[in-house]
Amino acid sequence: MSSSTEALADSLSEKLKAHSIHDAQDLTEAVPAPPSPLRHHVVHEGYGFRPPSGVSTPIVTASGSSTDVLIPDAHGLGWPAKDTYERLSATPEERKAREQKIAAAMRTILQSIGEDPDREGLLRTPDRYAQAIMWMTRGYEERLADVINDAVFAEDHDEMVLVRDVDISSLCEHHLVPFTGKVAIAYIPNKHVLGISKLARIAETFSRRLQVQERLTKQIAVAVQEAIKPRGVAVVMEATHLCMTMRGVQKPGAITVTSCMLGCFRDQQKTREEFLTLMKS
Repeated sequence: MSSSTEALADSLSEKLKAHSIHDAQDLTEAVPAPPSPLRHHVVHEGYGFRPPSGVSTPIVTASGSSTDVLIPDAHGLGWPAKDTYERLSATPEERKAREQKIAAAMRTILQSIGEDPDREGLLRTPDRYAQAIMWMTRGYEERLADVINDAVFAEDHDEMVLVRDVDISSLCEHHLVPFTGKVAIAYIPNKHVLGISKLARIAETFSRRLQVQERLTKQIAVAVQEAIKPRGVAVVMEATHLCMTMRGVQKPGAITVTSCMLGCFRDQQKTREEFLTLMKS
């Protein structure tokens, strides 16, 4: 290679090197550093997530496993809210005081909407409402271990177990009005089965809390998964929401359907199709 050719090659090499360094610096300046996760906390209230005051329903990965401990609460309540422990451990006197606070708030509501809380028909309404709302949210006082009550049995059964048409009633946490419907719960055992009535009891426990249908569906599925570690769990819920039928858009007859598939129900199409067929048969 001649000296002139070598000089030209060296010159091109230096220019390319300088150009690459310049582009790299521009790229570094153009792409901002990712924000620190501690700097911004995004709250997705109502769809399986809770703000820092409570523990969120774990996110389920594509393989059906959870990215968090399934039932992370040491008291066995399953995703308690901030004041759930206080209610759970309340003495009779503290429970009475809690009901009195609710009744006083309801009396204020009656006055605020233009009613007379002292007229005969409403005289005891605040007390009745306080007792009713405590009953309708009694799921905050139920431990999952007590609900299941050791009804886990060793059984060499590897076919689908399905309980369908289980009635559920809950309160929408956005408007505190009911949504009602039916839920189908299925699982494929892995050497253990769960007492059939316990599937309905698990659904009842989580429905007796302030809920959204999406989160309720997932909590039922994850609780069954944690209880007996089956090969898979499937839950489908159909419900009518009064917040949609008697207010707002006012569309009576509209039905909301949600589902949660874990394990083999998520991974295997034939298993999922069998569940959907049996659910509707």
